[in-house]
Amino acid sequence: MSTSAIRTLRPNVTQDEAVHTFSALGLSALYWRMRSGPLQKIAGAYVPFRFYRIRYELGRTTYTRLFALDVVDGSLDLFEFPRIPEERELLSIDSRNCLAPALPEERAVGLLRERVLRIVFQQGFFKLRELRLDITREPCEIYLPYWLGFYGDERTVRCRVLDAVRRRIEGAKASAFFEQWLAA
Repeated sequence: MSTSAIRTLRPNVTQDEAVHTFSALGLSALYWRMRSGPLQKIAGAYVPFRFYRIRYELGRTTYTRLFALDVVDGSLDLFEFPRIPEERELLSIDSRNCLAPALPEERAVGLLRERVLRIVFQQGFFKLRELRLDITREPCEIYLPYWLGFYGDERTVRCRVLDAVRRRIEGAKASAFFEQWLAA
């Protein structure tokens, strides 16, 4: 596996904070350790995200939102940003732990459309019959940082994921996403 230079958003979680989070004494962490074994090590990983500007109208009000979608397979949670990150918010790093973009543009737009519609409808706009979304790809692609905690023993290793931007432990979907990447 070779290293490559990438642009990434500055993480909000340091390595020491990630170790502390993965080693926490809470019920969730205790359950994870009982199910998967002790924490063995952690590593940073970087996922490519592409930015899209979404415009839609509800009644007479026009809304514009900026979302970032992972372009590996589109399965991770969307990120919403108030604006495109500025250069001072980004780092340029060399890492072997960066996933490769693989999601075709048509599929990315289709997934984004489905998810944004779900978000809008969850906000109470379920009475709308048809919502038109204008989706514009922004000329920005960055990698977002995650911390991976590896639990288990010599026979089985499981991966727990900490979103290093939002400072939260991700669910089973993200664990499966990274375990699949590691197994490939």
